[in-house]
Amino acid sequence: MTDAQPSVLTERTGHTLVITLNRPGARNAVDADVATRVADALEQADADPGVRCIVLTGAGERAFCAGADLKALGRGEAPLAPGREHYGFAGFVRHPVSTPVIAAVNGQALGGGTELVLASDVAIAADTAALGLPEISRGIFAAAGGVLRLPEQLPRKVAMRLILTGDAMPAEEALRWGLVNEVVGASDVLPAALALAERIAANAPLAVQASKRLALGMVDGDLPHEADAWERNDAEIAAIGQSADAMEGIVAFLERRAPSWTAG
Repeated sequence: MTDAQPSVLTERTGHTLVITLNRPGARNAVDADVATRVADALEQADADPGVRCIVLTGAGERAFCAGADLKALGRGEAPLAPGREHYGFAGFVRHPVSTPVIAAVNGQALGGGTELVLASDVAIAADTAALGLPEISRGIFAAAGGVLRLPEQLPRKVAMRLILTGDAMPAEEALRWGLVNEVVGASDVLPAALALAERIAANAPLAVQASKRLALGMVDGDLPHEADAWERNDAEIAAIGQSADAMEGIVAFLERRAPSWTAG
């Protein structure tokens, strides 16, 4: 939190709700408190007929979201909303809402940050931003939709290179491959996202929401076509999470050293 402010801020601008991850000192990393507040904001927005679009962004210009808070993970705290764990990482990635969501990627979006972008409908990125899935360098894998959704949203070989190397993709390259819709200067990210939100909000709201549900295959607030993939995903991460390498990845990060893998 900053200056005693909550870890997530919400602000209504016309028919748009702006949700801001507000932990710039932690690169807007997600802990249980962030996940709870994001889940609350999404639920409230989707229940409010006056909200026709949602913009998700991060505080500051350094990072959109650095993913899960590894210090919180080290304490045994998952980046999930307690009681609503089925919503997934940040209370968002497995929590589809009918209201369109625009990711305003104001800075680095690595790990869970990229997974937030993948779960959004549209993305505007700063020219200083980069996206990627570095989890495998920490002994785990991108289990919040990264490994599942990246091959759907990029050509397979482009996606596999990101998945297997953990390398980051600069914003301009992400634009080239269609991972984001537009790249603008850092100071223009939120204004560009709000302008796009206004264009969406100018259309008939019920038709917009129905269009999103049909396009994504949403049924009763869920994505049933993803169910089998998520089941396999959860089984794999449960197994990997118990490995010595997974613990080594977290400890090495906290100790600021290179990990020593044992494949155990």
